[in-house]
Amino acid sequence: MWASVPGTEGRASQFRARDSPGRNLLNSPMPNEMPASIPASIASIYRYPVKGLSPEPLPEVALSAGQTLPGDRAFAIENGPIGFDPAAPKYFPKIRFLMLMRNERLAALRTRYDAASRRLTITRNGAELASGDISTDDGRAAIERFFAADFAEELRGPPKLLEGSGHSFSDVAMKVVSIINLASVAALEGMIGRKVDPLRFRANLYVDGWPAWHEFDLLGQTLSIGGARLKVVKRIVRCAATNVDPETAARDLTIPETLQQQLGHADCGVYAEVLSGGRIVQGDAVGNA
Repeated sequence: MWASVPGTEGRASQFRARDSPGRNLLNSPMPNEMPASIPASIASIYRYPVKGLSPEPLPEVALSAGQTLPGDRAFAIENGPIGFDPAAPKYFPKIRFLMLMRNERLAALRTRYDAASRRLTITRNGAELASGDISTDDGRAAIERFFAADFAEELRGPPKLLEGSGHSFSDVAMKVVSIINLASVAALEGMIGRKVDPLRFRANLYVDGWPAWHEFDLLGQTLSIGGARLKVVKRIVRCAATNVDPETAARDLTIPETLQQQLGHADCGVYAEVLSGGRIVQGDAVGNA
């Protein structure tokens, strides 16, 4: 069972490192001009207990080889029957669930999952909307009733809170950890001309210190973070979920389109596979293994 920590209050400080002056991120050297290892550190660690719902900041986490970040996307809201088997869970594409790409109103909800009590609580504008011990039928039913009523026009069938043993409802079938380079987010801000909340990208690890887009030069390389080693395996193609403001739930940006127009692709961030497990802590150095 994975531990629960406080919610996202005061989360702005999580990204303070990227706002330091003195670096022109738009004109940073291209990745192939950079040295093999660049001083960098973990600015913040996040998981998302329920797919499409609130982030949960973590001061530290223990990674295991071949696994996702513990408790990340452990639950999802099924949008119409898909035949999911909790005893033999398998990957389904994100369109089979409630998700931010199509259901931006999810961002207006604030959810908290307490692992010790197995209680999931949903609020909006400070008012509690639903709460239940999701280890029980009654608790799950309470959560499902809320989504059935509140998202009725967006559902293709009765919503169901899904969970599978050791399963993560990730956007990709492989078990990976997602990484965002905060300098790339800052470069994107320069393209758009306004602030971009890094939590639009719903990453597990946010890295400070790399030049913009340096993460793409790390494909196939192994990173050392705390006691863990991770191999960078794939660029992340961004979808319309990033256009949704995680605070207001407004669909107010065109991030994939901007990336495509400016860079010729819609990629931002990378996936990494955990090769050897270990504990990582906010502030840990990120280096080449």
